[in-house]
Amino acid sequence: MATPLLAALLVAALLASPAPEVSATGGTIVFTTLGRSRYSFDIFSLPLAPSPNPAEIRLTDGTSVNYNGNFAPGSDSVLFVSERNGSLNLYLSPVLSAAASSRREALEAAAAPLSPLLPWDPIALKDRPSLTPDGSHLVYVSTALPAAEPRRSWAAVYSTELSTGRTSRLTAPGVADFSPAVSPSGEWIAVASPGPAGWTGEVEDLRTDIYVFRTTDGSRRTLVIHDGGWPSWADESTVFFHRRDSVGWYGVYRARISVTDDGLSAVSVERVTPPGFHAFTPAASPGAPGLVAVATRRPGSDYRHIEVIDVSGGRTNAYFEVTRPVAPRGHHFNPFISPDGTRVGYHRCRGSGNGDSPLLLENIKSPGPDTFSLFRIDGSFPSFSHDGKRIAFVGLPGLYVVNSDGSGVRRRIFSGNAFPTSWDWKRKGVIYTSIGPDFASESTTVDVVSISLGDDEEDSNITMKKLTVGGENNAFPSPSPDGKWVVFRSGRSEHKNLYIMDAEHGEARGIRRLTEGPWSDTMCNWSPDGEWIAFASDRHNPGGGSFAIYMVHPNGTGLRRVVHSGDGGRTNHPWFSPDSKSLVFTSDYAAVSAEPVSNPHHYQPYGEIFTVDIDGSNIRRLTHNSFEDGTPSWTPYFLEPQDVGETLQASGRCSFQDCHWLNIQDTQSDELIYGASC
Repeated sequence: MATPLLAALLVAALLASPAPEVSATGGTIVFTTLGRSRYSFDIFSLPLAPSPNPAEIRLTDGTSVNYNGNFAPGSDSVLFVSERNGSLNLYLSPVLSAAASSRREALEAAAAPLSPLLPWDPIALKDRPSLTPDGSHLVYVSTALPAAEPRRSWAAVYSTELSTGRTSRLTAPGVADFSPAVSPSGEWIAVASPGPAGWTGEVEDLRTDIYVFRTTDGSRRTLVIHDGGWPSWADESTVFFHRRDSVGWYGVYRARISVTDDGLSAVSVERVTPPGFHAFTPAASPGAPGLVAVATRRPGSDYRHIEVIDVSGGRTNAYFEVTRPVAPRGHHFNPFISPDGTRVGYHRCRGSGNGDSPLLLENIKSPGPDTFSLFRIDGSFPSFSHDGKRIAFVGLPGLYVVNSDGSGVRRRIFSGNAFPTSWDWKRKGVIYTSIGPDFASESTTVDVVSISLGDDEEDSNITMKKLTVGGENNAFPSPSPDGKWVVFRSGRSEHKNLYIMDAEHGEARGIRRLTEGPWSDTMCNWSPDGEWIAFASDRHNPGGGSFAIYMVHPNGTGLRRVVHSGDGGRTNHPWFSPDSKSLVFTSDYAAVSAEPVSNPHHYQPYGEIFTVDIDGSNIRRLTHNSFEDGTPSWTPYFLEPQDVGETLQASGRCSFQDCHWLNIQDTQSDELIYGASC
C-alpha cells in the first residue's frame, strides 16, 4: 500500500500533464478516430441460464458511450467506462437486483445522475474497472503517466481507495499491463502483459503473457502463463484466458494456479473451446461455478455474440447462446457475470441495426491549460476554411463541407475517393485534394485537383480543376500562405518525393522537385509563416514501414528530423500550429492501450494525437483511448464546445465492422471460410 507521501505524489503526478507544456498557440485541433463517432454503446444484461423468453435489461443510461462493464460485488450496481463530458472516467450505476424484473425500474435506476468515481481527473484512458470484494478499492487501467521510452505503452494498473482517493500504481516500472482481474478473495490481480520486452508493433494479437501480483502493493509479481490474454478468475486457483493458435483461431483456456510460500505457478493449462470458431474475452464468476461466458465469432456469421459454456462436464462442454436469439444482427462485446451467477452483462449498440450517425463533432478535453479546443469529427482529413466558418473532410469515399458550428446541411462536393483536404489561403472557397485510391503504389493514377465552391448550396456551382499531369500518385497537396504555390507528393520518379507547382495553374506552369531519394516523402503541410514544409518520411529506413516527421525550407535547405517514435514506429500527418511554432501529428509514440480484440475493427489499434515544438522538444499527448486517432489539423479559429449545435447527437445506430483479422482462410482451397462480408 502506498504511504501517504507516496500517495500524495502519485495523485499530484496524475493530476499533472503527462508531458511538458507546449507554447500557447490557441485555436482548434480537429482529428478523426476511425469509426468512433458511429459507436453508441450501452451496457445490457440477460439471464445467464437458458430462458424461453429472455428479458434484456439496459444497465446504463444511454448518455455518451458506455462500455467494458463489471458488476460490483455485494451490490446491485454496475461499474463501467464512459466517455461523457469530453474525457474517459469510471462510473458506478445502480441497476435491478437479480430478483427484480421490471424494465421500467431498470431504466429509472440507470437514469439517476452519475458522478465519476475517481477523485482526480487527468486526461487519460481509464478502463477495465473492478472493485475489490470489500468494495474499498477500485482497480483499473490508466494511461495517466508516460512510459520512460517512446513506443512503450502507458497502460498500467492502478488501485484507488474510494474513501480517501489515495492512489497506488501496481504495475511494475518499465512494463505495461492490460485487462486486470481481481481474484475472488481480493488478494491477487491477474493481468495480460507484454512483459519487459514491451510492444513490438502488433496490430492484432498482442501475444501477451499473464502475470499475477498482490492487490495491496503489486508485490510478488509472477509470470504464470505464457501466451495469454484477458484473464478472469473462476475461483482462487482457476483462471480462464484467451489465446490465438497457430492457425489463427482464438480459443479459451483454463489454468490451475498454485499459490505457495515458494511462489505462484500454473500447474495445468487446458484448452476449453476447440478450433473452428473464435472464442475470446472470457468471463467467469464464483457465483456461477462451472460456467464461463465468452464472445464468439462463428463461421458464416459477421457478428460476435455472447455464449455461455458449461465446463463442468469434463471433455464434453455444453454451449448455449445468450445474445443471438435476442439481437442476431449486432455485435456484443466483453461479457461479465454477476456475483450471484444469475446474469451475464456485455456492451452493444443501444440502437438497432447499422447505419449512418449524424454525430459530426465531439468535444474532447485537452490536457493542461485550455489554450486550444480539441474536437473529434466523423470523417477523415478535416480542415477549416481560413475564416473558420466551414470544415472540409472526406468520407473515403466522398468529400464534404459543413458549417463549423454544425448548422445547415452536410454538403457533398465530390462523390469519388478523395484525400486529404486543404483550403487555399487567398482564394475563397477553394479546396485542394487528391482523387484516386488511397494507400496505393507509386504508379497508381492519383491526381491533385482544386475544387471551387459556389456561393450557394447547389452542386451545380462546384467546379473542379486537375492540377497534375500523368497521375503517378500525386497526393497530399498543401498550399503556401501567399496563395502562389502548392507542395504535394508524387511517385513520378518511382519513389514518393515532394514537388512544388503553381497553385492556380498546376503543372502547366512548371514544377520544381523539392526532395529526392529512394524513399517515401509524403503527408506534407506548409507552415502559416511560409518558412517550412513538414512531412512524413521513411528516409531513415526506406521501405521499412517506419515513418518520422521531417521539416525542410521551401527552397530545399534546412532539412531536419523533428520527431520519431523509435525503431519501427509510425509518426505521420503533421500539421502546423497557427503560429508555426508547433506541429500536431498522429503517432504510436504511446504504443497500444488495450487488447485489440476487445474493440471494433481498427486498421491500427494504436495511434494518438500529439503536439511537438518544431525544434523537437515538448512532446505532448492530447488523446488517450484504445482506438485509432489520426489526420489532425490545426486552425486559429477557436471552436467553443457550446457553439456546436444540439442537432449533432448520435442516433443510436452503429456503423462499424468487427476485426478484419478474425477472418480465417481455408489453406487448402484458399477460400474465406469465416466472416464472408467483413
